[in-house]
Amino acid sequence: MIRILIVENTNLVRGGLVALLDGQPDMSVGAALESADKAVPTALEMDADVALIGAGLAGGDGLAVAGELHDELPSCGILIMAGRRRPGDLRRAVAAGVMGYLLIDAPPEDLAHAVRRVAQGERVIDAELAFAALQTADSPLTERELDVLRLAAQGASSAEIANHLFLSVRTVRNHMSRIIGKIGARNRVDAIRIADDAGWL
Repeated sequence: MIRILIVENTNLVRGGLVALLDGQPDMSVGAALESADKAVPTALEMDADVALIGAGLAGGDGLAVAGELHDELPSCGILIMAGRRRPGDLRRAVAAGVMGYLLIDAPPEDLAHAVRRVAQGERVIDAELAFAALQTADSPLTERELDVLRLAAQGASSAEIANHLFLSVRTVRNHMSRIIGKIGARNRVDAIRIADDAGWL
């Protein structure tokens, strides 16, 4: 039997996943959690074969939880379920040790098949997302510019970024102007969106 951990914060989706997978003759859902905080200890306790994790979890980023779970229980295959198709998310997922990445609206039979493949150590990636990721350009930004943009994405002001990176406020503003120019953004918020979508952050 494939022992499955489900971590998904939407009740209806979580319930549907339990019904679908627990009904498979070769699968058993050992736990279905609403939030990320108990995901790793639960997976360790039940010695999960596959963890099905929602990308947008309440109480923790699904990809961050995936990375932690991969470190703590490498034998557990991780399958991310996402509500959107963004190349940057796939890059982050692969970096976190994820074996599978599917959209939440995938046909039920595709999901069950994906769980079986991940349990066998195979990779399962949404085909359209994989092609989009291949077409995404590498980051034109320097490491320092990425540092500035990451802090901006967390809501830090120019003064806070300057303080954190030991720069002057003027230097931070210059970095931000160069970032906006390099990636063709309209403004700071647009620059963060473009970089996040591309997986540079």
